[in-house]
Amino acid sequence: QVHLVESGGESVQAGGSLRLSCTTSGVLYNNYCMGWFRQAPGKEREGVAVIGSDGTTNYADSVKGRFPISRDNAKNTLYLEMNALKPEDTAMYYCAAVPTYRGRCPSTWRSLSFYWGQGTQVTVSS
Repeated sequence: QVHLVESGGESVQAGGSLRLSCTTSGVLYNNYCMGWFRQAPGKEREGVAVIGSDGTTNYADSVKGRFPISRDNAKNTLYLEMNALKPEDTAMYYCAAVPTYRGRCPSTWRSLSFYWGQGTQVTVSS
């Protein structure tokens, strides 16, 4: 049973920083492409960033350079460092995991069927 638990979301001022974490259990972690998605009120869920077990990353243009993603394979933990936050970053942030060949994230990662966590709310005020 795949179990993902996010933490770290809170309310911050624009320009501030947050660090989201996601602990994972029930998986052979190195075999999973891991990622963060977000969903703002009234909008579709969108991919934010993914990272393969080899450390290869892929980002949405809207967060590139601001939200580095990382993972600690020894701790089965995923991170998202959120810097220079903007009001438009306000959303529920979801940790996601999908088993792939050698835990790599393909270029088509947005179309994969991920397992999801319950989400953690990030609110950025101007």
